[in-house]
Amino acid sequence: MNIFFYLKSCSTCKRILDDLNLPETVTLQNIKNDPITEEQLDHMKKLAGSHEALFSRRATLYKERDLKNETLTENDYKALILEHYTFLSRPVLVSNNTIFVGNSKKTVEAAKTFLNEH
Repeated sequence: MNIFFYLKSCSTCKRILDDLNLPETVTLQNIKNDPITEEQLDHMKKLAGSHEALFSRRATLYKERDLKNETLTENDYKALILEHYTFLSRPVLVSNNTIFVGNSKKTVEAAKTFLNEH
């Protein structure tokens, strides 16, 4: 699976997409129009170590639902991510069984280095 999960309307995702200069072997998946599947999420979890590592606490719905005051389990994180795309920390690059989650400079630089080496 070589996929870049992103939100087309997100300026940060667009900037990172331009910055990474992805090879043609990487499929772009706009998660708003083409939601991630449970199978894709399970694969991402396997690479990331947990659903929590893929979960965005910056999502508007996270604040609206007051989830910070809840004790969320791995199953909760999985269900929330599958329920609404905004709960996935974006962007996510899966390439050669390696995963890069989020938009921190460190993550983007690591992805660029990885792509240049592969």
